[in-house]
Amino acid sequence: MTGSAERARHWRYEELPGVDLLRARYIRKTFVRHTHENFVIAAIADGVEVFHHRGSDVSAGAGALALVNPDTPHTGRAGVPEGWRYGAVYPSPEVVAKIAAETTTIRGTPGFVSPVLDDPYTVRLVHQVLRAADEGNALAADTLLRVAVTRLLRLNGGPLPQRRTRTAGARIAARARAVLEERMAEPPTLERLATDLGTSPFALLRAFRDAYGMPPHTWLTDARVRRARLLLDAGTAPAEAAVVVGFTDQPHLNRHFTRIVGVPPGAYQRERKNVQDPG
Repeated sequence: MTGSAERARHWRYEELPGVDLLRARYIRKTFVRHTHENFVIAAIADGVEVFHHRGSDVSAGAGALALVNPDTPHTGRAGVPEGWRYGAVYPSPEVVAKIAAETTTIRGTPGFVSPVLDDPYTVRLVHQVLRAADEGNALAADTLLRVAVTRLLRLNGGPLPQRRTRTAGARIAARARAVLEERMAEPPTLERLATDLGTSPFALLRAFRDAYGMPPHTWLTDARVRRARLLLDAGTAPAEAAVVVGFTDQPHLNRHFTRIVGVPPGAYQRERKNVQDPG
């Protein structure tokens, strides 16, 4: 692996609607537990990434893909001293569903079965998508993305599990989540939230972990970063976005945003603005 500096670019290509793009090289970078609204298709070019996924650590090395379904908590870190270099596409559930309906026999909501797939051919396809987007080659980018997603679904796809029947704990967790979404900038304490929902703090904590894979405070940080991304995409300044979503100031947003998205909010917004406001 050549070079020693960490670097990352997170952007969109206007001819690939519903798809985020990332090219990065990390050495000491650690992604905290977080989720994505979109699918994660990360093609490892060099090194090894280790990520916690559904209760255990898994690793993806050169020639493999890290695959994460939407709203699935996971982490990320280097698995070797030299870190890892990768390119990633993040297609929305709608994009993947349309491709699956046209090219596979998957019934129900399509998704990935295993979080890691050794497939150098698709790794090359993902990097070719990024290269085509860089070059402004819309036909190639769109074609290669569809071929890559189709291949992954055929090799490692299946219907995502249907949501289980709501238990009392799941209903409490959903109500707690709704409160946190509504009061994102000024959330209640765990005790106050539990009292308002008619339960105990530890019962709420267990129910929330069971439902969303993380405790309420971790989920809230993740949700704040998600909302900050929407605000940044709409042109809101990072300092203002920080206050709106409930962070104390922009440095707090910078820290959490970088730990989850992989780039600082200012750099993220500049790349997105290049797409949404070419002038």
